[in-house]
Amino acid sequence: MSLPIANTQSKAFSIVRATKQLFSFGWEQALSCLFPVVIFASLALTQVIPLPFLARYDWLLIICILMQWWMVRSGLETKDELKVITLFHLIGLALEIFKVHMGSWSYPEEGYFKIFGVPLYSGFMYASVASYLCQAWRRLNVDLVKWPPFLVVVPLATAIYLNFFTHHYWIDIRWWLSVLVIIVFWRSWVTYEVRGTRYRMPIAFSFVLIGFFIWVAENIATFFGAWEYPNQTEAWSLVHLGKVSSWLLLVIVSFLIVATLKLVKNKIPNLK
Repeated sequence: MSLPIANTQSKAFSIVRATKQLFSFGWEQALSCLFPVVIFASLALTQVIPLPFLARYDWLLIICILMQWWMVRSGLETKDELKVITLFHLIGLALEIFKVHMGSWSYPEEGYFKIFGVPLYSGFMYASVASYLCQAWRRLNVDLVKWPPFLVVVPLATAIYLNFFTHHYWIDIRWWLSVLVIIVFWRSWVTYEVRGTRYRMPIAFSFVLIGFFIWVAENIATFFGAWEYPNQTEAWSLVHLGKVSSWLLLVIVSFLIVATLKLVKNKIPNLK
């Protein structure tokens, strides 16, 4: 039994349109990831090609600074976005200094531009996450639906960030914080636009997706020697899947900061 011609054509049109939408979404995501891609490419190239005069970590810092300058100069990033990215650089650098001091990971190579054993380029890896969020927000015309109140979001983000420090001296409450995130954002959605069509996704699910892909990126970064976990001293090995929870919480902090700053700047109502 054959399907009516009109029905077949309608299905074919739907498949073509869905493919175009998926390609456009992927393209916008790829453009939003430009800064992280440059960092990964630099890690790979400097691992293979020895550079003169300076240590590898120092060259990575120079590359990151030039990339950041070019993105602002070319208009790919706005000055307001640069402020957000700089904030993330400082937040990430503070976390790196503490974690290296506690022995969570290390930067074994030499470099002139290091603070307490942490190369300054490392802050740009956190800044690149903020760069992605800001770029994707603008390119996909992201909007927030039923966003929790400011007085809930800020303490939650603060508690998640502080737990990265305090769990070395006290109990690790990351799972309690994860449950709290689900409760707080249970009714919250993020909407985005692709080729004039708006889609929506639960915010909690978007956290999980971004956290997972950052874990994948972390494996690539450690493979190219961006930093080194204790179990990777002798030979590289896959980063433990449990690290996804850490990146998930870090993504949540990143998203909450960017979202809060966007809401404050644009004076978007908290609830829709």
